[in-house]
Amino acid sequence: MYAVVLLVCCSWVALLCPSVQAYENLALNKPAWQSSTAESDTGAERAVDGRYNDLWWNGGQCAVSDDWGQTTTEWRVDLGGVKSIHHVFIQYATNNEVWDENNVYTEVFLGFYVYISNTTNKEDGVLCFRDTNYTRATIPNPVNITCPYHGRYVIYYNSRIHPPYPEGYSDVAWNFLCEVEVYGCSTPGRYGENCSLLCPENCNCDVIGNTCVECVSGYKGHLCYEECGGHTYGLGCNQSCGNCSGGAQCDHVTGICPNGCVAGMYGHKCDLACGSYTYGVECKEMCGNCSNREPCHHVDGSCPSGCDAGVYGVKCKQSCGNCSNGDTCNDVDGSCPYACDVGVYGKTCDKACQSGRYGISCTKACGQNCQGCNRFNGVCEFGCHPGWTGTFCEKRSNYRI
Repeated sequence: MYAVVLLVCCSWVALLCPSVQAYENLALNKPAWQSSTAESDTGAERAVDGRYNDLWWNGGQCAVSDDWGQTTTEWRVDLGGVKSIHHVFIQYATNNEVWDENNVYTEVFLGFYVYISNTTNKEDGVLCFRDTNYTRATIPNPVNITCPYHGRYVIYYNSRIHPPYPEGYSDVAWNFLCEVEVYGCSTPGRYGENCSLLCPENCNCDVIGNTCVECVSGYKGHLCYEECGGHTYGLGCNQSCGNCSGGAQCDHVTGICPNGCVAGMYGHKCDLACGSYTYGVECKEMCGNCSNREPCHHVDGSCPSGCDAGVYGVKCKQSCGNCSNGDTCNDVDGSCPYACDVGVYGKTCDKACQSGRYGISCTKACGQNCQGCNRFNGVCEFGCHPGWTGTFCEKRSNYRI
């Protein structure tokens, strides 16, 4: 009765009854590799061809290494992408004889490892299983190993590196793998017993119990519902936002700043300092003439080591005045070290002589009978007062009114 009610429920309300899919052999006929091969018909692919009714080592159904005198052996299968794995099945060679402590292959099977990795390097992955307890009398064949992990490569490994070895172990490392089957969920977005559970929306489906071990980029939390905050973004919220304008939170997935960058930074993520002699907001300002063509500070445009000759100021953008003898002005305040050139005066020697003055730093007075003298040489350009004549109006004239 219960089965009938459940069937009706699931046919009417599919959302309340998630579909159940049996675990699939994800390794079947997938690309395989091994560190060495004994004979042409014992290649790595023999262990994923689905055939293992003949367990003779060179019967054409087993992957066998050529490791005479070797200390390590390795075999792996590429699942074609990161998969949700439930368990790994291994059928070792028996030479079609009874599998017990007297079977010669027990000694080379002992001490094996199984890794799950996203790369071809086992060290990048997780150790799913390592045999440290079996003896020749207790090691099972075939063996089922629970491996609730995600990964692309399943790697079988064995070694004989550090003698003396435990009792019953072979002296060299071989593999005689007649079949390796990797069972898990082939449908994306499913996990759990018989692939019956749907992954949370933002979970990469690396789920153990009721917790996502890995969230998609931009999310965090045990079920990946929470967006990255605190000026972080990306996978695991492990990347820091750049220098967004106004201290805004960057996009929790991409790291892009929503309203541009603070002064001195650029790029979608505002993580690049202005370059190419630019500074300021959006790097639109051009640096002044810093000494030795050094770049200015990317934020405020200041020159770290002073200015080139002829300019002054924090940003080295102001031109020096006319210092005497062609001297260079002070690159901080623009002042001249000794005096101003003829015809100019002021702290920065950039003001023309006021009326009635001329010469170096405008220190000389025009002739008292001038109606206006040249600011450079004191010549009375605009004539003399009545009764006076001469270049500087220094002579009395013979003219009488």
